[in-house]
Amino acid sequence: MWDFPLFPEQASSFAGAVDLLFSALTALSLLVSIPIVFLIFYFAIKYRRGSNADRSNPPGTDVRLEVIWILFPFLLGTGIFVWAAFLYFHIMRPPDHTLDIYVIGRQWMWQIQHPEGQREINEIHVPTGRPVKLIMTSQDVIHSFYVPAFRVKMDVLPGRFTTAWFEATRAGEYRLFCTEYCGTDHADMMGRVIAMEPAQYQEWLSGRATGALTEFGEPLTAAGAQLFERLGCDSCHQPDGSGRGPSLLGLFGSQVQLESGEVVTADEDYLRESILQPQAKIVAGFEPIMPSYEGQVSEEQLQQLVAYIKSLDGEAQDEGDQEPRE
Repeated sequence: MWDFPLFPEQASSFAGAVDLLFSALTALSLLVSIPIVFLIFYFAIKYRRGSNADRSNPPGTDVRLEVIWILFPFLLGTGIFVWAAFLYFHIMRPPDHTLDIYVIGRQWMWQIQHPEGQREINEIHVPTGRPVKLIMTSQDVIHSFYVPAFRVKMDVLPGRFTTAWFEATRAGEYRLFCTEYCGTDHADMMGRVIAMEPAQYQEWLSGRATGALTEFGEPLTAAGAQLFERLGCDSCHQPDGSGRGPSLLGLFGSQVQLESGEVVTADEDYLRESILQPQAKIVAGFEPIMPSYEGQVSEEQLQQLVAYIKSLDGEAQDEGDQEPRE
């Protein structure tokens, strides 16, 4: 019993900060609730029926006491809110230059695609000391990706991308759960995250140390480039912007002006929506002629296309490329 941990082990860069905030909230709750419970019992005993306690309750005021019990809780609550808000923004905003890994949740398994082409089932190999960004979607119902040791939990939704990130600080194997009831075998939808030292991770990428549930394929960007060409996307999206559709060079992460006057950020969700529902957001200066590819591409292919478009930066145009890069 004494070996039972109050918290899972801390294995990510912000796990300690999450636990510290949780401990502070627990301590604050005890600070408030213990005196209240004590006073409840105290007054229940003191003013019980038949006791000789003074019940005259003479009126009286103390301005200093009023100021203290209004100002002190206000400052304490505001401090906790600011602290939690800073931590929340840190957790919800991935840093630059992350390792992007694509995750598909389905009943009842996790399917993972690495940029280099590795595919895994219920396992994710990641390097320590490097931020990892998970780009997740569901193929059927709502799931939830949860790794207790990393203090990472994010709902995985059908029809859209959600993202989460972490930076593993310790090599080891950490349990992965689905924490959203998703069907009869929900309890079996488990996996593991395998954090490896950078040298070991590179060895795993090379294929010299394969996992039992690992399949090696072509890189996501290469597969996406081939699919981009096969679907005929390159006929409209010319690198120099001369096609019937906008150029995709440097699109990801940029601000896009829409026909409606709205300005949106070209993130993963925007790319997904533009492929499946291109009429939802029309880019200013272009006609709504792009067909929908909903039902024509799978979730895996959609991730490949997104990965390829993300890889198209502005340098290709400067180098004189006239065709989308493969």
